Amino acid sequence: MDIPYADQLERIIPTALRGSVSKTEGLAITVMGFPAPIGALARIERDSLPPLDAEVVGFEDNATILYPRGEVEGVRRGNPVTLIETSSWVRVGDRLLGRVIDAHGNVMDDGPSIALQHRVPVDAEPPKATQRKPIEEVISTGVRVIDGFMTCGQGQRLGIFAGSGVGKSTLMGMMARYTDAEVIVIGLIGERGRELNEFIKKDLGREGLKRSVVVAATSDQPALNRVRAAQTALSVAEYFRDQGKNVLLLMDSLTRFAMAQRQVGLAAGEPPTTRGYTPSVFEMLPKLVERAGCSPKGSITAFFTVLCEGDDENEPITDAVRGLIDGHVWLSRKIATKNHYPAVDMLASISRLMTAIASPEHQEAAGVLRSLLATYQENEDLILVGAYRKGTDPNTDVAVAMKEEFDNFLKQQVDKPSTFEETMQALLSLAGKATEMLNQIKQPQRKRAAQQQQQPAGQQLNQLGAPAQPSEPAPPAPSAPPNVPAPPGG
Repeated sequence: MDIPYADQLERIIPTALRGSVSKTEGLAITVMGFPAPIGALARIERDSLPPLDAEVVGFEDNATILYPRGEVEGVRRGNPVTLIETSSWVRVGDRLLGRVIDAHGNVMDDGPSIALQHRVPVDAEPPKATQRKPIEEVISTGVRVIDGFMTCGQGQRLGIFAGSGVGKSTLMGMMARYTDAEVIVIGLIGERGRELNEFIKKDLGREGLKRSVVVAATSDQPALNRVRAAQTALSVAEYFRDQGKNVLLLMDSLTRFAMAQRQVGLAAGEPPTTRGYTPSVFEMLPKLVERAGCSPKGSITAFFTVLCEGDDENEPITDAVRGLIDGHVWLSRKIATKNHYPAVDMLASISRLMTAIASPEHQEAAGVLRSLLATYQENEDLILVGAYRKGTDPNTDVAVAMKEEFDNFLKQQVDKPSTFEETMQALLSLAGKATEMLNQIKQPQRKRAAQQQQQPAGQQLNQLGAPAQPSEPAPPAPSAPPNVPAPPGG
């Protein structure tokens, strides 16, 4: 949404500011006589090289600290510095669809340059909490395991947590191609250059790119560009949301955004905290995440990937993001090594809004399969070594019998989409079959239990194998006295 001119004028400093470089320390450039505000854009003139743009990130005594948007080569003491703008903006419009842009909105692909009429702030405020629409409608991602067990609503924010090389980019490409969202905005933060081109051509594909906007800042670019790319992706998504669109935002990754802000914060003189992350990192994360969601006009459904360093589920960024989002999808390296993709750990993943947006039948079917898979996981070691004896537990019997069918449902080939209706049909069918098998196993057990309750206690003990107690012998019946002859001579 465009900012009113009155608000734009309030951000303008009418007096032209000029200063000069006094020193550099690492990537930080100190400028004297330059009282520009935080976030202002300055231009440093270099003798034999093109001018260098830099952003105000802090102050020290009477000096202003700038962080460059490019290489600091050629910067020397005394170089003149000029104020360019006091706030950061990016141009947006419908013609961005199908294009790849950088952190500042400049076209990166081989297509022609585009003229855009609308201008929006990079660091816009999130919608007011009291104005957010409730999340009531389901958004289909086209991925069975997510739609079936972690059902997502329009305007929900979820995290995809995983170590490196477990399939995050492939999963994002599947969602971008198969979702029923109207517009997809993809933020690739700190990716390798090779991966950027591969994702666009292989994972996203031509059809996925047609309704997508890709905002990219590769790992070789300055940290400030990587931070800005994440903010620009949100600004582009907000533009389409305010047009009444249902937008899907895919950002890879929040961890690299946090690492970039850590570099900027340290250069500005912030004290390092846990694992070197500065306080500004934990201040900016919630601001970025809160910009996604519902507004009175449209919605931004967001999936933020989080790279767990060393597969540590409790490292600082993972722990911080988990408390900011409405659900999490865990990708497991153990599952991936079994050639099971998407490598989603279904039992460790959850959507906090599924109970509010999924039908009762859907929730019941998902609960049945979750319970059976949890039972299988608990007894997996016994099953694999052959120590489990069939008939010991009905739930385990059904879980073992249907394990292959469960895995076939959870697996999905990259080029095989699944609509939400197809996912529901397969899920309900699988849960119905599992329930029927459970009833078939448990019904004879119930009958035997009922028969035992109706029988006398002695017979129940005999059927259970208890020895019958011998009965007491009956006393002999009294016999008539014998006829004794009378003595002679009586």
